[in-house]
Amino acid sequence: MVRAISHVAVLVLFVFLAAACQSMTGETAGENVNDASITSAVKAKLAGERMGTLTQVNVETVRSTVYLTGVVQTADEKMRATDVTRKVEGVKDVVNNLQIRAQP
Repeated sequence: MVRAISHVAVLVLFVFLAAACQSMTGETAGENVNDASITSAVKAKLAGERMGTLTQVNVETVRSTVYLTGVVQTADEKMRATDVTRKVEGVKDVVNNLQIRAQP
């Protein structure tokens, strides 16, 4: 009987912690893990591009929407970053907030 009560207590604690994590970030644990894997995949793809400035792009994923921030040299690089990001599995949308550095 005591063992059953302790199992129930552990289960209640787990449910409470999972709910608390979701309420803090607005994401479930599964969504959080999925977003982290999408972010890693996007960063790897951008780093693999020949354009050096794409490795300086900041990537954040929230509920499968990828947000790109940072500075690139040209409008073509900005568009390329969006194209590369869209091809990553699991990406639902891309918000490209990259700024184009003015050429001196």
